[in-house]
Amino acid sequence: MANRDVRLSIFEDNDFGGRRVQFRRGGVAITNMQAIRFDQMLSSFHLRNTVSRNEVTLVLFSRDNFKGTFRVFRGTQNVASLGDFNDKTESLLLVGRNLSNSEINRIRNTGTPPRDIVIIRQ
Repeated sequence: MANRDVRLSIFEDNDFGGRRVQFRRGGVAITNMQAIRFDQMLSSFHLRNTVSRNEVTLVLFSRDNFKGTFRVFRGTQNVASLGDFNDKTESLLLVGRNLSNSEINRIRNTGTPPRDIVIIRQ
């Protein structure tokens, strides 16, 4: 399954500095970043799919439970600064495929992440 091949490292500071949390075993949905003590702290990240570089989506939300404003990142990439979204992430979603905009809107409306991923709740 593609979710198994997903890797994400999130960092407290720009340029991949400060405290780091790594996800090495697949897709994850975090409904409240306080659950990992990273609420409104995310500033940079490394994102990749180890098998298929383009098949990964990370969505960052400014509110708990996949609400509020959001930023979408698709494909393997390193983001050294989230710019105007620094320190605003309160929930996130990571999957090993490309989520469409309509799928992301459905998740925002229902608060329900896709199947086959780990869900971390506060």
